[in-house]
Amino acid sequence: MHGPLPFRSMPRQAPSSHRIHRIADQIQRDLSEMIGREIRDPGLGLVTVSEVRLTPDYAHAKVFFTVLGAEPEHAEQLLNERAGYLHSLLFKRLRIHTVPTLHFVFDSTTRDAGSMNELIRRAVSDKARD
Repeated sequence: MHGPLPFRSMPRQAPSSHRIHRIADQIQRDLSEMIGREIRDPGLGLVTVSEVRLTPDYAHAKVFFTVLGAEPEHAEQLLNERAGYLHSLLFKRLRIHTVPTLHFVFDSTTRDAGSMNELIRRAVSDKARD
């Protein structure tokens, strides 16, 4: 006698890295637009979202940013205070099951690169004088 086959759940596959990067890029574009348009605070300065890194389960997004015209620590605090609001706006735009919790982190690589360039310039000019 043949009966129905027992139900076996398929193992859940990890999302492809291509999909994670595609969603991270979309979040970066959307946040770049929304921060400039929706967060109106004179103390924020000009924010540029430089990178978004997603966890494989899409639960969290680390949002790296640079800022002009404001203290990075202040901008980071302000963005993290408004992260819930930005999350709700993303939820309306993205068509994915899980919209990640946003964690804003100041991206110091640009500032560090400028400091490094200044050190190199000084070293070269000192060597030229010798």
